[in-house]
Amino acid sequence: MSSLQNSLAIVGVLTLVGVVLYNLWTARQNAPRQAAPETTAGVDPVLDHSDLGRPGLKESAYLDDEISILPTPDKKPPLDALIDVIAAIEVDAQVSGDAALAALPSTRRVGTKPFAVEGLNDNSGEWETPVAGRRYHAFQAGVQLANRVGPLNEIEFSEYVIKAQNFADSIGGAPEFPDMLEEVARARELDQFASAHDAQLSFTVCATSAAWSPGYIHQHAARWGFVAGVIPGRMVLAAPVQGLPPILSLSFDTQAAMADDPALSAIKEFTLSLDVPQVPREEQAFARLREAARILGKDMDGVITDGAGHALTEADLNAIAVDLELLYDALDSRELSAGSPQARRLFS
Repeated sequence: MSSLQNSLAIVGVLTLVGVVLYNLWTARQNAPRQAAPETTAGVDPVLDHSDLGRPGLKESAYLDDEISILPTPDKKPPLDALIDVIAAIEVDAQVSGDAALAALPSTRRVGTKPFAVEGLNDNSGEWETPVAGRRYHAFQAGVQLANRVGPLNEIEFSEYVIKAQNFADSIGGAPEFPDMLEEVARARELDQFASAHDAQLSFTVCATSAAWSPGYIHQHAARWGFVAGVIPGRMVLAAPVQGLPPILSLSFDTQAAMADDPALSAIKEFTLSLDVPQVPREEQAFARLREAARILGKDMDGVITDGAGHALTEADLNAIAVDLELLYDALDSRELSAGSPQARRLFS
């Protein structure tokens, strides 16, 4: 073999080695980032203490180290003339809770609207959902005027009348229904207000370099107090009261979360969401959404974008904050404050 052939052979081998090394480097660079391994020193990497010292995390009480038992919400909110059609049902004699429960319709919906019956408790003097063993001397049947599906219409009102009348007949009561046209008009006005003052905000955090594994996202989000939701690929920042809607939610590709080996799933983006009317104003949910997106984007090499993929600037976020304050004021003026039982029902 000539010296030229030897040189070509060496060059070929070196080229092949270079290609292999480059492919290995590229694969390593493009592999999804993984969660930090568990430590044995009793320190949870999810709650890295260096992160807890950052301004805006520990100091702002967005994250609580201690796991406590959350309080439960008050009993089911009663019917409210602000957002419900209500028909009073008079009875000649006391009716037992058992009889009232037996007379209730099999479904608690009228079309797309919730339907409810309440009894006036003889002991407490308060309206409540009928309870076995108690006695009631008056009832009321109601249907919600509007929700995110739309306003109550004439067909739904007629179905409501039939259900309420059947219940009243079963307990020997006499219902008094409001005027249908007036209630339908009231439903349309309420729906118009709700449509003009509804806000569901979403920020998308997009990876600028390597993709993320589900575990990597979980680990970083947990630093903000997010916990895994029921649906794969969804995490929530729970409300301080058990059973209420979450303050924020985080979601990413469900299929990636359900993969046989999630560590191999490459996720390029996740979404942080806030359902404004569902969360009380005092929770400062938008400030928490904004700060969580900023910190997570910084720590995970991501950029904050809107639904169209446009990067959001501080000026954009400041403008949203101003608009939200006006929205909160408008809801307060209608006695539909964000996070109130009435608002949670209307914006559902």
